[in-house]
Amino acid sequence: MNQTSNSLFGRLQAACGEDWQAYTGHDFVRQLAAGVLPEAAFRHFLGQDYLFLIHFARAYSLAAYKTTDLAEMRSAVASVHTILNVEMALHVDYCQGWGLDEGAMAALPEAKATLAYTRFVLESGMAGDSLDLYTALAPCVIGYGEIGAALAADPATVRKGNPYASWIEMYAGADYQAVATDAVAQLDRLAEQRLTPARFDALARTFRQATRLETDFWQMGLTLAL
Repeated sequence: MNQTSNSLFGRLQAACGEDWQAYTGHDFVRQLAAGVLPEAAFRHFLGQDYLFLIHFARAYSLAAYKTTDLAEMRSAVASVHTILNVEMALHVDYCQGWGLDEGAMAALPEAKATLAYTRFVLESGMAGDSLDLYTALAPCVIGYGEIGAALAADPATVRKGNPYASWIEMYAGADYQAVATDAVAQLDRLAEQRLTPARFDALARTFRQATRLETDFWQMGLTLAL
């Protein structure tokens, strides 16, 4: 996934460099790459990620509501459809290989980290416009693509016998890389319509907070926190 520094995403990423490094280089990620992450930690993460997807579908539904632009509305509705009818089905299938079924995941209590990030995203959208909302979504949507690509390209990443190799391949793969690239382009389209010099600092604060909440989500998985 190639990003240019003059894209809005690139500018936001540069504005919170230390937080971004803490997120993309978190110990959860490093242990995934080394194949040494405890299975209980990964299963906990997967279960919370299922709940996470439900709220992300709500966020894209909110994006459709917040706009009067038909192209933007159609894009948001298409994202809702993809999350609910494609991504969640794929996630459930993947989780079954780790001994998790959909009913059990749906019944899980939301961890504090799940509550914090998903509600922050929704609140960002409700209080602002779709640019605020997509900025809050960006660390997850684009960040996972960056992490997947970086791990796949890193010769230190363990491939043979790594139980998490398929997870890395999923986010490094062409399908998800296209999702991340489209998200970068979507931010730039919204920026053309709505970004002013005075507004960038507020967006950077939203992006930084969302990045920190993503870091907390990794930490939740690592420590099995609720």
